[in-house]
This record gives sequence, structure tokens and C-alpha cells, in this order.
Amino acid sequence: MGISVIVLTQNSADTLEKTLASVSFCDEIIVIDDHSTDTSAEIAKEHGAIVYTRALGGDFSKQRNFGLSKATCEWVLFVDSDEVVSSELREEIAQAIQSVDVNGFFLRRQDILWGRELLHGETEKVRLLRLARAGKGKWQRPVHEVWDVTGAVGTLTHALHHTPHPSVSHFLADINTYSTINAQYFFEQKTRVSVFHIVAYPTAKFIQNYIVHQGFLDGMPGMVVALMMSFHSFLTRAKLWQLYQKRG
Repeated sequence: MGISVIVLTQNSADTLEKTLASVSFCDEIIVIDDHSTDTSAEIAKEHGAIVYTRALGGDFSKQRNFGLSKATCEWVLFVDSDEVVSSELREEIAQAIQSVDVNGFFLRRQDILWGRELLHGETEKVRLLRLARAGKGKWQRPVHEVWDVTGAVGTLTHALHHTPHPSVSHFLADINTYSTINAQYFFEQKTRVSVFHIVAYPTAKFIQNYIVHQGFLDGMPGMVVALMMSFHSFLTRAKLWQLYQKRG
């Protein structure tokens, strides 16, 4: 019942050591490094990881599927380079993989933004399929990717601890990157966009995050997340509109 853990990195030296220390219980650690210019690759090797250097190329699913192709254990766990597996989750995973009827598990993710746990908003409801049997599925979508696993799946109780976006500037840079990839994906899917979509979707996203899901209870970090996710929605659709304009 071995576990291969796969971690994607790109200049993640500030967080990678904690991530890798938290997955030391796994039988195999695989790091897919997107040509980092910091010490990410060296840190990974110090923790006994097998490191592959591979350009992301604007497609997170292809990067994850490449990692899947290198895994040799029966179970595969995906952990991002700004996430930590708690001791409670580690024990829960060890029990979960004994199941003979389930091919995968959703994990809860607890966001911690600038020292504050986010207990409300859309991030509190995030459940990600990150643990599954090898050979039971592939990752889909270039960004906001999902692991399409066949067969029964369950949900674990304890959370991954996630510390994203060390600053507002990093948050903006990430949103700019993700919205560009997302807009290109929608364009290739022939998803149409209008002025109504560009205005209505971001507005609805903010109301959902900040009011409906009570993001305001998370203080200033909750406000920033609601605004940023609304801006992400705006950028995606504005960039999609521009792609159609360029095509003529």
C-alpha cells in the first residue's frame, strides 16, 4: 500500500522545505520543477526527492499527469509546494488507503492567509481530489484542474494546511497567470462572452464570497480574497473577450 507523493514547484524555496518534511511518511517523493531559479531543486534533493525539470507550458494538468507517469506506488498523493500535511491527516491517509472499495479521496484544504485561518468564503468549502490509486484517472483542464478518477471516491476529515500568496503582489501575479490560462481554455472550448458576463460574473462572485459565504467574518484577509476572486473572474472574461477581438 505504498504512496508516491507528487509536488509541483516553481521558485518555491520559501515553503518547499515544510511541505517535503510533512510528506516524509510517503514511500516515494517526486518533485516536478518548472525551471526554478532559486534553490527549490536543491531543497527537494536534500529531502530525498526524485526531481524532474519540466516546463509547465501553461498547463497544470499535463504537469500533474507527467508526475503520474513517474509514480511507482499503488497510491498517489498530490501536494502543492505551499501546502503541509498535518500529523492528523497523515494518520488518516494511512488508514484510508487500506480501503478495498474506494479509488480516491477528496481532501479538505484550510487556507491560512497572512497568519489568519480563513473560516468562511469559498476557500472554506474547497474539497480537492488529491489522493487516488495509480492508473485510475487523469488530470483534466489546464488550470483549476481536476483529477478525473473512476470508481468510488470518499472524503477525508482532516485538512491540508495551505499558505498561499505571501503578499498582495504575489496574489495579483498568480491571478494574472491563472486568468490568462483560463481565458485561453474557454476560447478553445468556444465559450462565448458578452459585456453582461464581464460585469455580472465578478459582481456575483464577490457577493457570493463576501456576503453569502460570510467572508466578511474573516476580517481584512476575507475582504481581500473576495475582491481578488472577483477580479479573477473579471480578468478571465475580459481576456476571453480580447481573444475573440483578436481573431476578428
